[in-house]
Amino acid sequence: MPRELPISPDPENLQGLEIHDAKDVLIQYLTSLKLTEKQYAELGELLVKWTARIDLARSKGAAALAAEAEQEAERIRRKYQALEAEIADLKAHIARLRAELPGLAARERTVDPDLLEQELLIAAGRMPGEDPQADRALKTMEQDTTAEAALKALKAKMNQP
Repeated sequence: MPRELPISPDPENLQGLEIHDAKDVLIQYLTSLKLTEKQYAELGELLVKWTARIDLARSKGAAALAAEAEQEAERIRRKYQALEAEIADLKAHIARLRAELPGLAARERTVDPDLLEQELLIAAGRMPGEDPQADRALKTMEQDTTAEAALKALKAKMNQP
C-alpha cells in the first residue's frame, strides 16, 4: 500500500516537502502522464477507426449511418483534443517540478555538530565559548566554601556556653 504524501499547499511547487516526498510527487505526475498518453494513443486509434467507418458508410450510400459515425467521431475527437491539452499541461508541470528538485535538495538541512553543540549550550543557559569543565570546578569550589562556612558556624555555635 503506498504511503500518503504530504500535500503541498500549492500544487504548482514542491516547497515545504522533504526531498523524498517531492520525488514521490514527481513520480505520481510522471505516472499520470504515461497513463494519459496511453489513453491518447487508444483514442487516436479509435478516431482512425471511426473515420474509416464514415468513409465506408458514405461509399455505400448510407447517409444516416455516416451521420451517426460522424457524431461518434466528433465525440472521440473532443476527448482526443482534451487529452492532448492535458498531456501538454502535465509535461509543463513536470518540467517545473523537475526544475525545483535541485533547489529543494540544497535546502535540506544537514547537522553541523559544532553548531548543534553551541545551540545546546545556549538552551542550557550557558554562553557559547564558556568552558563547562571550568564552570563545574568553580561550582564545586563554591559548594566547598559554602560547606566550610556552615561547618565553621556550627563549630562556633557549639563552642558557645
